[in-house]
Amino acid sequence: MTPMTPDAVQTQLEQGKHLTPRFDANGLIAAVATHAETGEPLMLAWMNEEALQKTLETGEAHYFSRSRNTLWHKGATSGQVQVVEELRIDCDQDAVWLRVYPQGDGGACHTGARSCFYRAIEGGKLVRKP
Repeated sequence: MTPMTPDAVQTQLEQGKHLTPRFDANGLIAAVATHAETGEPLMLAWMNEEALQKTLETGEAHYFSRSRNTLWHKGATSGQVQVVEELRIDCDQDAVWLRVYPQGDGGACHTGARSCFYRAIEGGKLVRKP
C-alpha cells in the first residue's frame, strides 16, 4: 500500500467520512456544548477518547475532568444530564460541538447557573448576566 501524501492526508481529514479525532498531547479534545433549541452556549469542557466513545454510545454527554483526572458523565450527580441531539466535529477534527437538551433544572454550570458563560466583560469588569 502506498503511503498517502500530506495533502491527501489533509483532504481525508477535512473531507473524508471517517471520524479520526485529533487529541492533543494530553489525549484531550475541546468540547463545546450548546442548547439544541436555543443555540445558547452552555459550556466548554474536554473529552478524552473514552468520553467521546461513551457519548457516542449512550447519547448522553460524557467529559474528562482535568481537575479530577477522571471520566465524568455530565449530570450523574447533579441531574443536569445532557441528552445529545447532534454531535459535530470541526474541519480538522480537533474540537467537537455537542447540541444538547439539558435535563434536570436545565442548568449546565457547577455554580448553578444555566450556562457557564454567565458573566460578561464590561469595562474590564465581570458583570453577571441572566
